[in-house]
Amino acid sequence: MKSISVIIPNYNGKHLFEKYFGHNFHVLMSIKTEVEIIVIDDASTDDSVEYLQQNYGDTITLLKKETNSGFSETCNLGIKQANNDLIFLLNTDVTLEEGYLEKLYKYFEKNDTFGVMGRIIGMDDDLIREAAREPRIMGRKIKSSDLFHLKNINALTPTFYLSGANALMDTKKLKTINGFNEMFNPYYGEDQELSIRAWRMGWKCYYEHNAVCRHEVMASTKNHNPKKAIKRIHFRNRYYVHYLHLQGIDLTLWHMQILLCDVLLGILSCQFYKAEAYMDFRRNRQGLIIKKSAFTRQMKRNHSNIGIIEVIENIKMMLKYQHVIKL
Repeated sequence: MKSISVIIPNYNGKHLFEKYFGHNFHVLMSIKTEVEIIVIDDASTDDSVEYLQQNYGDTITLLKKETNSGFSETCNLGIKQANNDLIFLLNTDVTLEEGYLEKLYKYFEKNDTFGVMGRIIGMDDDLIREAAREPRIMGRKIKSSDLFHLKNINALTPTFYLSGANALMDTKKLKTINGFNEMFNPYYGEDQELSIRAWRMGWKCYYEHNAVCRHEVMASTKNHNPKKAIKRIHFRNRYYVHYLHLQGIDLTLWHMQILLCDVLLGILSCQFYKAEAYMDFRRNRQGLIIKKSAFTRQMKRNHSNIGIIEVIENIKMMLKYQHVIKL
């Protein structure tokens, strides 16, 4: 079995470690392969670091940041540290069912697999919070469809993107595309953008319905940021995704669409965070140009020229003759 590096980003999550980490630690240590656990603390102000040092000091690698920055940079530090064949991204507010990772191994028998994630249900109920996602285009906006899985349990289910809460990824491929885009800090959309880059490199992202974990929804962000700030970041990062992956006339039409449907209508309806998000996007355009150019060079080195529209069509073709169950 391939070895695993577990990457756990943390910010003020002592209460979550107390509730969930003991269970997850047991599940991870019971896997019959080499497992290293890397916790990266994003300059917490609670006693997270002390708690981990006292209870797990000899069994985990603990990286401590001096300045709080967000999910992408924090995970990237762990990714750089990771030495094993596969990287497992695990949130502090998630619990794994027994056998979760073992159910994902079969996907890495395929050379073009980038990563795979399992089903996410509520911490106190069985409502499905995350499953496979099919991409679609509305005008020139890239959207994710409703959650779904396939009736044929033996079929490989493609998903538009992998959740950063519970995804198992190929270490070499993840490092090849330089992990998460840190412009997406502090959070939101970085896992979707990473998965789009993987698809455009010619790799595949999958969903395994029989691998299950539970998630305390928004436990890691809801106590630290006001709602309007969260919405502003959410929209800003959505604009980032489109700018990075649309080209030519599609990019021009997208600009026209968001100026009319997001910015103008947002102002008229007093949803000013949409206009503020767009201004954030415009201010950071130069950084996006640099990222976009660097990824274009990566694609050429990998002999790939797949665009986002082709990715969407490829996923639809993979699902064309499958019985899709909408959730």
